[in-house]
Amino acid sequence: MTKLRLRGFELQKPYLDGAAQQQMIECLRPVLRAAPLFSPEVPGGGKMSVRMTSAGAFGWISDQDGYRYEDRHPSGRTWPEIPQEILKIWSDVTGLEREPDCCLINYYGEGARMGLHQDKDEADFSFPVVSISLGDDGLLRIGNQSRGGKTDTVWLNSGDVVLMGGEARLTYHGVDRIRFKSSRLLPKGGRINLTLRVVT
Repeated sequence: MTKLRLRGFELQKPYLDGAAQQQMIECLRPVLRAAPLFSPEVPGGGKMSVRMTSAGAFGWISDQDGYRYEDRHPSGRTWPEIPQEILKIWSDVTGLEREPDCCLINYYGEGARMGLHQDKDEADFSFPVVSISLGDDGLLRIGNQSRGGKTDTVWLNSGDVVLMGGEARLTYHGVDRIRFKSSRLLPKGGRINLTLRVVT
């Protein structure tokens, strides 16, 4: 495993070996059955190219009313619990006793991307965000704590884990594109990104 640091982002490549990646996929299957992926609307109109869902006490929602956390899936059902296998990664990487109360699950299909943004809908920015990449390679772009200026990019591969805390917690970041079907982890291709957050 290689550890890299880029603009405060701590990358561990790869954190999960092939067997552990497959285990992650298996533990996500019941979560996705209980809380199916959906295409969020954006406040200005249109839909995001990334499909998403969540596990935990809260899930992240985007619609005409804005960006926020809710305690229920758009279907009205409560979110499923975060699998223990995923919580263990949070504990091992952060060393924190406080567990996340949201695991946001983003699925990037062919052509999907995520524009530069800050993770700032949480109540306490002293807690980090942990990102887990599964499946196809994704090009992560890292900017600054305000819009504009020089950016850097790095490819995230299946099994990589990124810790965003401290100076990196409110840094703008996004995913420019994925290399569709660059991984065989997901039979139909695509990238799954899990982000663990303390919401309240």
